[in-house]
Amino acid sequence: MKFVSFPKCSLDYQDYTPCTDPKRWRKYGIHRLTFMECHCPAVFERKECLVLPREGYKPPIRWPKSRDECWYSENGYVNWVIGTCYMIGSKEISNQNWLRKQGEKFLLPGGGTMFPKGMSAYVDLMQDLIPGMKDGTVRTPIDTGCGVASWGGNLLDHGILTVSLAPRDNHEAQVQFALERGILAILGIISTQWLPFSSNSFDMAHCSRCLIPWTEFGGLYLLEINRILRPGGFWVLSGPPEQKSDYDRLQKLLTSMCFKLYNKKDDIAMWQKTSNSSCYNRLAKPDAYPPKCDDSLELDSAWYTPLHPCVVVPDPKLKNISLKSIPKWPERLHVAPERMSEIQGGSASAFKHDDSKWKVRAKHYKKVLPALGTDKIRNVMDMNDVYGGFAATLIDDPLWVMNVVLSYSAYTLAIKHLC
Repeated sequence: MKFVSFPKCSLDYQDYTPCTDPKRWRKYGIHRLTFMECHCPAVFERKECLVLPREGYKPPIRWPKSRDECWYSENGYVNWVIGTCYMIGSKEISNQNWLRKQGEKFLLPGGGTMFPKGMSAYVDLMQDLIPGMKDGTVRTPIDTGCGVASWGGNLLDHGILTVSLAPRDNHEAQVQFALERGILAILGIISTQWLPFSSNSFDMAHCSRCLIPWTEFGGLYLLEINRILRPGGFWVLSGPPEQKSDYDRLQKLLTSMCFKLYNKKDDIAMWQKTSNSSCYNRLAKPDAYPPKCDDSLELDSAWYTPLHPCVVVPDPKLKNISLKSIPKWPERLHVAPERMSEIQGGSASAFKHDDSKWKVRAKHYKKVLPALGTDKIRNVMDMNDVYGGFAATLIDDPLWVMNVVLSYSAYTLAIKHLC
């Protein structure tokens, strides 16, 4: 075995995120915050050095305590963790009660102006409005917007695994903070490109005063939510527009995209994406807006794919991709999704074989790495995932797995979202 030696990165690379690097933002436009999207450097620009822990680094607090507290010295900054997307460093935030400093730690009470009664009360209200959040129907939401993933963190107690999405700011505040807490989060923004997810991936999408201009640019951002949301899935808006005209415009746009108002109470409104093909058939009319996407569009090609001003219509050949058609959690974890047939060599037997293979492998992993399966390991990444068997095998352990599908390998990402 040949060992390769790498130099140490300079201290200014401690928060380095290659594809969302603020040092490279000036190369890209400010229109619709394009510069905050994923822009991976060319091969000759990639760094080959070891990023060092910052001074004063401490190992993360063990799960589940980490959900409610983390080291102040680990994050290293005074202001950025107290900010939101457009209020980084604002001293006003300290009065919102969703984050406070106590000694060497940051504590997260789960309140704030967005959740004045606390996060638990907010989630309880949502579950009353959407009963599917209680019985395993809803398993995979995406939280689009700013914050430190408190909504997703709370939902873990209810068997719901949320992808928390937030853009990179000058100090990477939100996502770094969420990951430090042990909550699934990724850097991302809805701007000019599709998000890196397959179509029909999520059971729910959530926005709590996330400052995304949903009705601007012809509704492009809502059209992207429609693409990644499975039929029968829910879009939840907490804090709808105060002006009735803005709300009416939003309602009209959602109706034209085949969404129906499902429930509404106080400042929470939720719409459901239809599973009825008759509504989608109307989108094929010449005067329909937004129109139906062309059949030639590759709906799962989400790597540097521009947003399209059209409605992604569910494939009529797939009869069991709607929320009411797939098994409830946790049964769906070990049931081969219908989309297995789209993958070369994919079948129900291949899925079952992969499931069995990883059960054996995981036992071996735990022998050579005893910390796996304990509170010592919380955030895990599977660097060359196929069907998600590794993550499925570890489902009862106190960890979560980020499944990675290589852009140049067989595209199996849709399988993981359906599990």
